[in-house]
Amino acid sequence: MKEALLYEKLKAKEVHCYLCAHHCHIQDKHFGFCGVRENMGGVLYTHAYGKAIAAHVDPIEKKPLYHFLPGTESFSLATIGCNFRCGFCQNWEISQKSFRDNQILGGAELSPEEIVAQAQAANCRSISYTYTEPTIFFEYALETAKLAKAKNLKNIFVTNGYMTEEALKTIQPYLDAANIDLKFFKEDSYKKMCSGSLRPVLETIRLMKGLGIWVEVTTLIVPGENDSPEELNAISGYLAALDKNIPWHVSRFHPDYRFNEYSFTPEEALKQALEAGKRSGLTYIYAGNVSGFGSNTICPKCKKLLIKRSGFDILKYHLKENMCKFCAEKIAGVFLSKA
Repeated sequence: MKEALLYEKLKAKEVHCYLCAHHCHIQDKHFGFCGVRENMGGVLYTHAYGKAIAAHVDPIEKKPLYHFLPGTESFSLATIGCNFRCGFCQNWEISQKSFRDNQILGGAELSPEEIVAQAQAANCRSISYTYTEPTIFFEYALETAKLAKAKNLKNIFVTNGYMTEEALKTIQPYLDAANIDLKFFKEDSYKKMCSGSLRPVLETIRLMKGLGIWVEVTTLIVPGENDSPEELNAISGYLAALDKNIPWHVSRFHPDYRFNEYSFTPEEALKQALEAGKRSGLTYIYAGNVSGFGSNTICPKCKKLLIKRSGFDILKYHLKENMCKFCAEKIAGVFLSKA
C-alpha cells in the first residue's frame, strides 16, 4: 500500500478525501466509496498502487480518440475499482470489484518503471489509464505519467470526469489528452444510474479545456435512458457552446451487467444523435461500436475525406500534421504527418 494524495486529517482519526467529487469523509478502518482508499489509523492509503489488473497495447482509436495521434498504439493500464456504480458498465468485471470486499482478481505487480519500459518496447506513443476509472488509481497513474513524460510518451485519461479540481491540477502537467464520458444531461439520471452527479463532470470538461488538455467526449446511447431528442440536444449543445471542435463520440450500447434486459441501441438512434450534434454546430461527430457509418473524419471546409476508418484501423489518411492535404484547413487535434 501507499499513502494516498489529496486528503486531510480530521478529528478522531477521520479523514476527508478530496480526490473525487464524492468528497468522502472516512472513519478509521473504513474505505471510501471507491473501495480502493482505506483509512488506517487516521492515514489514508491506496490499495491500487502497482496492482495492474489489465495491461495491453491498444490502437488509440479504441479509447476512443480520433483526433489525438490517430493510427498509433497506446499502452493501456487499469486497476480494479471505480467511483461510479453504472448498471450498464461494459467493464464491470473489473470496475465493480473492490479491495473493501477482498475481491482481489488476478493481475500482476507492475511498477511505473516497468509500464514505461513495456510501452517503449511495444513502440507505443502514449500510455492510457483506462478500462476502469483512472481517478481511483491516481497515485499509480501520476507516478507513471511523470516517468512517461520524461521519455516523451503522451499520457491519456479515459475517465468519467468525476475528479476534483485539485486532482486535475495535480496531474495536468503530465496529462496530454482525455476521453470523458458524458453519460446523461440530467442530475437525477446520474444519481440513479451512476451514484454520481452531472455538475462535476461538466466542470471537468470545462477545466480540462482551459488547462490545454486535448478533450474528446463519449456518450453511450442507452435505449430509453438518454436517447431522447431533448437530452441529445442538451449534451451536444453544451459541448458546442464550450468548443465546437470537441469531437463527440456517440457509442452503441450492448446489453451487459445489470442491463441485460435492455436492447441494443438501434442504428437509427445513433443517426439521430449524429444529427443532433450537427444541428448543435459540433464539427466532428462519430458513431462507435457500429460499422458502416459515422467513423470517418471529413474536412469541415472542403468536405473531402481526411481519415477513412474501419473499426480501429485507418484505411486512408489525408492530413499533413494538423492540416487538410486538399485545402490546408486546420483540423483540431494532435496529428502526425503520417498515421
